[in-house]
Amino acid sequence: MKDSILEIESLESGYGDVQILWDVNLSAKKSRLTTVIGSNGSGKTTLMRAIVGVLPAWKGRIIFEGQDITKLPAYKRAELGLVMIPEGRLLFPEMTVYENLEMGAYTRRARGDIKKNMEYVFSLFPRLKERLDQKAGTMSGGEQQMVAIGRGLMASPKLLIFDEPSLGLAPKLVIEVFETIEKLKKQGVSMLLVEQNVHLSLAISDYAYVMAEGKMVMQGTGKELSEKDEVRKAYLGV
Repeated sequence: MKDSILEIESLESGYGDVQILWDVNLSAKKSRLTTVIGSNGSGKTTLMRAIVGVLPAWKGRIIFEGQDITKLPAYKRAELGLVMIPEGRLLFPEMTVYENLEMGAYTRRARGDIKKNMEYVFSLFPRLKERLDQKAGTMSGGEQQMVAIGRGLMASPKLLIFDEPSLGLAPKLVIEVFETIEKLKKQGVSMLLVEQNVHLSLAISDYAYVMAEGKMVMQGTGKELSEKDEVRKAYLGV
């Protein structure tokens, strides 16, 4: 599709001999927020790992900006602008905020934009500018998530993938994370979000997929899915 940045076609993958993904199809559009929701163990994180190349695809194709990247190694996908903010943040705790942010600009395409991207990160998270010399491991969970998002933006992403960004955060900080994602959406950043907080995810998503047992079982706009009885009963407690 012309306005798609990412197309997943009949993707299958898993770990060892255990198949987790079954005939998965997904389309993410440019400058839009696409979300995958589903309960624990539904295959969401496995899907993200297959997209960025950490897991090999057993079958199917992954098309990024019109290019078939199914066989490309993870580092080459990152060079193309496919950037994931991993579940659990995975910062370098003994390194400073500045050093962690700088690590995001390791790709060739991002190195020339370090200064510009750093200013952009500070405009989103002014608090980080005050904490540049602080070790990341001494920060609160919410601040660490800011650093993780900032590190992702330092890579000059063409598609920014969030894997469970609200995991383990206090409710107030969850709201802050979603406000940041909404702000990025308004600025035209192409994003793919995997999240257990269904209510907040659907509220800000342009388009969403429901995943269960390694398959896509439902799709529609965020509004359409939030009004479906099956979604309301299974995920929204209605």
